[in-house]
Formats: sequence, structure tokens, C-alpha cells
Amino acid sequence: MRKQWFQSLLMRRAVIILILLVEISSFIFLIVAGTTISEVAAIIFRVLSIVVALYVVSKNDKGGYRLIWVFLILMFPIFGGVLYVFINSQMISDRYAKNLDEVIRSTQDQLTIDPALNNELKEKFPVYVKSVEYLENVQKFPVYKNTNTRYLSPGEKFWPVFLEKLKTAEKYIFLEYFTIGEGKFWESVLEILKEKAANGVLVRIMYDDMGCFLTLPSEYPDYLRSLGIECKVFNPFRPFFTTIQNNRDHRKLTSIDGKIAFCGGLNLSDEYVNEKERFGYWKDSAVMLEGEAAWSLTCFFLQIWQINRPQTEDFRQYYPWTDSPCPIKNEGFIQPYNDIPTDHERVSESVYMHMISSAEKYIYISTPYLIIDEDMISALSLAAKSGVDVRIVTPSKYDKWMIHQATRSYYRDLVNAGVHIYEYTPGFMHSKTVVIDDKAAIVGSVNWDYRSLYLHFESAVWMCNTPTVLDVRDDMLKSFEASDEVMKEELNYKRGWSLFRLILRLLAPIL
Repeated sequence: MRKQWFQSLLMRRAVIILILLVEISSFIFLIVAGTTISEVAAIIFRVLSIVVALYVVSKNDKGGYRLIWVFLILMFPIFGGVLYVFINSQMISDRYAKNLDEVIRSTQDQLTIDPALNNELKEKFPVYVKSVEYLENVQKFPVYKNTNTRYLSPGEKFWPVFLEKLKTAEKYIFLEYFTIGEGKFWESVLEILKEKAANGVLVRIMYDDMGCFLTLPSEYPDYLRSLGIECKVFNPFRPFFTTIQNNRDHRKLTSIDGKIAFCGGLNLSDEYVNEKERFGYWKDSAVMLEGEAAWSLTCFFLQIWQINRPQTEDFRQYYPWTDSPCPIKNEGFIQPYNDIPTDHERVSESVYMHMISSAEKYIYISTPYLIIDEDMISALSLAAKSGVDVRIVTPSKYDKWMIHQATRSYYRDLVNAGVHIYEYTPGFMHSKTVVIDDKAAIVGSVNWDYRSLYLHFESAVWMCNTPTVLDVRDDMLKSFEASDEVMKEELNYKRGWSLFRLILRLLAPIL
């Protein structure tokens, strides 16, 4: 079976790459040939580029995103406008966005906001009220108590805990991941899922087609269904006139009976638990929620699962605390949140900005990619200049060379402002965490780059006054110790290298 899948994967890759090469070649040939043969065609393309440039300027997109497109359109007036129309027409369709909006609006009453908790938060931690109320007012994401949290990093610590909790499922298991890869980790998970499905537990798996493009064959959903597991492929990749990176489901979450949930940066593949080496040692993280807050992540999964289905399920059938209240009692505040590109609300960016402005003593950040706009640079710089200890750790070893160089293009401005930048020397830093002042932390799937902040589906968990906050802090301090700090004298690049990184930084919004 595995040999057949491997052959299927190779065939799929070869066919898709061939189709893409033919499409790109045809696209360039038609424009060049058309403008060479006909002066009228050249004028039409130039006029189109001017119209598109004016349209881009008027859009409510981030300034950096608009700037790069106007630059490209004016630099290449023959095909710049056509390229923009082509790429932006490949976002998730209006029909899909409308369907998703309807599902979310029809199910928001499943997430109940408790005003008493808000009042308690105002009394104990008033500095975080704006962030919490933003998520509640704009997106209807409630804050919870009565939830145990456990920080799991690196992946080797996540693996046994994840398997242990999967075995406790009695009613359902929902999994949503960007990447699932054949190997020891996934096989250990799948064995439990097969057994649970055979015993009547509802098992659902949703994965992103582009994220699994190199890891799973196209017929894998049929295989899962043959095991009694329901499967949905998010945004299936079709190579016909498509831009493959837009609007992917980058979330990594699991819900077990609505009582236990996992969220973080870990996908279900061997490299994430260091069973297979890629780019050195793989540093990642996740958080486990056990209690009331797990319900939000359950709803996040169900909302996407319902898209393009004839009838929306009644989410209440999955609510775990109908017959008896949650037995867990504690004092921490937990707020899971979701970020979707179709509502044009920059949720993750707004939460990060709130975290930066709330920091009084320190803010520590880990991210595999650092590609941010001027607003974020200014916020981090202002915090550092105001006496806040701002530290960011990125990978020393990288998975995408150009993205890594674009990340490094931001170092000089930040370091000159007093921000401390570290590169994780043992390998690849894939963890996406933020912690401030020993009081609040975020663990999730959100990178500090344009794609995560503006284009992808993401999820994360904000926590305050939980033991996990200190666990995140301690883990970050260990990461700093294992990293090399980037010093000012290292940032005096040669002129050619500086120009190259400047170009990459300009192109950053579309990388």
C-alpha cells in the first residue's frame, strides 16, 4: 500500500509541476507574442495596468502589500496588471466566503460570553482587558476559566501526551492540520483513530491539500473513509490557472469530546517530533486545554467542517457539559481565538499589537519567519525604546532560503531600536509563541509574516495567570541560551547583499 502511495505521490507531483510549467510558459508567451504582433494589445495591457494600479491604491489592504503590487505593476506595465488580476482571482471564492460567514453567524451563539469573567479580569489584570474585549466584541470569542493548561515543547514531549489523550475519547475526535505525513508519528496516531472508529467513536480529519501535497496521495481520503474515518480536504489544489499558496488552512488543532483540545505549531509528521531530521533539531510547541476552553476549538473545527454542506449540524450535540458542569476549577483566564482571511479582520495582528503595547517589563517572541510591516516594526521599536526587554528568536537553519533572507532584512532596523534578535543554532525554530511579564502568553499556529497574518486560516490560545505562562517563559529562556544573538556589527552588509535583501523585503508581502 505504501509503495503504491509513493508512486501515486510521484506521479501527482510530476503531472502538477508539468501543468504549472506549461501554464506559466503559455502565460508569458501569449502576452509577449500579443504585444509584439500588435501595438494595440500593448496599449491595452498598459491601460489595464494603470487601472489595476489605481484599484490597488484604493483598496483597504496593508500599505506594504499595496506598495509591492504598485511597484511591480509600474515596473512591468505589459503584464503586471494581468498578473495581479490572475493572482487575486485565486483567493477563496466569494461563494465560499459567504457560506463560511453564514455558518459562523449561525453558530456564534454556541460560544457564550460571560460578563462576570470580564469584570473579574478588569479587577485583576486591567492591562489585558482591551485585547480580550476586542476578541469578544469583534469575533465573539469568549474568555474562560475552569481550564487546565499544559505547555508541550518540544515535539517529543507532545507525542506521548497526544496519544494518551486520544485514547480517552468516548464520543468524538476532531483533527485539523496543515500537514500530515506518513511515518512513525502519524502511524501511532492512526492506529488509535482506527480502533476508536471501529468502536463507534466519531473520528473526523481535515487537512490542507497544499500542506499535504508532498506527503499524502490524492486517494488518501478514500483510504481513511475505508477505516470508518470521515475526511475532508481543505481547498483542494487544482493546478489549472491557480496560485497555490493563497488562503491555506494553516491551523493545527485537535478536539477530544470537547473536553480536551490541542493547539499549536505541530503538524502530524515525523520531523515535528524529531523522529526524522530536517534542518537540524526541530523546535516546536503546542498547548493542551482540558476543561471549558476546549469547547471554542471544537467550534472552530466544526465551522470549517460545515462549509459547502447542505445542512449545518447542531453543534449542541457535541457540547460536553450539558448534563453536568465542568469539574475543573482554577483561576487562570484562557481565550482561544481564530483568524480567517475571508472576514478581512486582522485578528492575529491586532492581538499581537495589543500584547506589545501591554508589555511593561519584557516581551519574548519565537517565530520561524519575521516578515512584518511598518506598524509592527514601530510597535516593537517603541516598546524597546521605552525600556521593555524585547527579544525575538528565529531559526538559524531554514526551510526556505529566500524567506530566511527576507527575515534577516528586518534585523538592522529592530536591533538599532534596541530589540534583541536571536537565531536558534541547533536547528529550525518552528514554535510560534509570545510571553509577556510572567502574566500572559500565546501559543498557536500564527507566524509573524504576511501569509499567516493576512492570508491563511489560523488559530491560537491566549492565556493569563496560568502556570503555563511561566512554562512558556522558561522555554523561551532556554531557546535564547541555545541561540546566537545578532550583534550590530554583524549587520553591516556589503552593498550588493544589502540591495538583494532590500529587494526581498520589498517583495516580502507576496513571498
